[in-house]
Amino acid sequence: MTQTPVTTMSETTGHEAAAREGGGDGGGRGATGSGTAGFGTAGPGTTGPPAGPRNTSARDTGLPDLTGRVALVTGASGLVGGGIAARFAAAGAGVVVHYRENEKSAQALVAQIVDAGGQALSVQADLNRASECERLLETAADWRGGLDALVHAAGIQPVRDLADMTDDDWRQMYDTNTTSAFSCTRAAVPLLAARGGGSITYIASIEGGQATPGHAHYCASKAALIMFARSAALEHGRDAVRVNTVSPGLIERPGLRDDWPEGVRRWSRAAPLARLGSPEDIGNACVFLASDAAGWITGTDLVVDGGVSALPTW
Repeated sequence: MTQTPVTTMSETTGHEAAAREGGGDGGGRGATGSGTAGFGTAGPGTTGPPAGPRNTSARDTGLPDLTGRVALVTGASGLVGGGIAARFAAAGAGVVVHYRENEKSAQALVAQIVDAGGQALSVQADLNRASECERLLETAADWRGGLDALVHAAGIQPVRDLADMTDDDWRQMYDTNTTSAFSCTRAAVPLLAARGGGSITYIASIEGGQATPGHAHYCASKAALIMFARSAALEHGRDAVRVNTVSPGLIERPGLRDDWPEGVRRWSRAAPLARLGSPEDIGNACVFLASDAAGWITGTDLVVDGGVSALPTW
């Protein structure tokens, strides 16, 4: 595991990818596919660095104030994870930007945060290894003397028909999307409790409650993640640690409209808010859940999908 701090003249300031590098900077091996896109990522088979500049302003007064707090975002070299990290920076938090392979994207995000006057640190770790999860969390807590929030955005979303799915396909999905969350949570809770409490948020998916062809393993892993969060919320409430999930719908990414035009049209027609989501939409939800405004919210799945899940299915 390596870490790359960025410093200004005074101190470190400033402001996910497979398991979310464009869709995910994964905890372990990345995997992509083609076919029907699922939700909770940036579309089918997404890889590569996030596109375009993010809003990385050091303090956005429209967000809850997280000044003085430290947040770790896993999978932050990717599109969704990077958007989440940027919004925490905009809320005033110091942000630990985790990546597995896409160091260039992670360092670019850190530089953007720092240039805007925020605080950021990039750390590499393979989240399929429990020891790497432990070192990642310890590094995050040591950076500024504590940890207040963990957002676990690392994950993968390959497409594979059930009939063609191998044992390795299934294990890889669960190792990356679910087991890594368990390992990070086990390492995070004592650190959060030592701070007097804190927040853990997992990025799940609306596919955790809605099956999609080609995503049997993905849907199952996200459903498991949602229930794991509820169980962790029950057990760690006594530690003043709140645990929730955010379930995104379809997230805009460069090239998505060319790769899946029919799906984008169908989504846009169906969504009550008539648009795709953005990484910032997911980041805003995560910032809220980590803030004092959500101090009595735990064990909840916050759906961020423009209202698609409210549609009747008959």
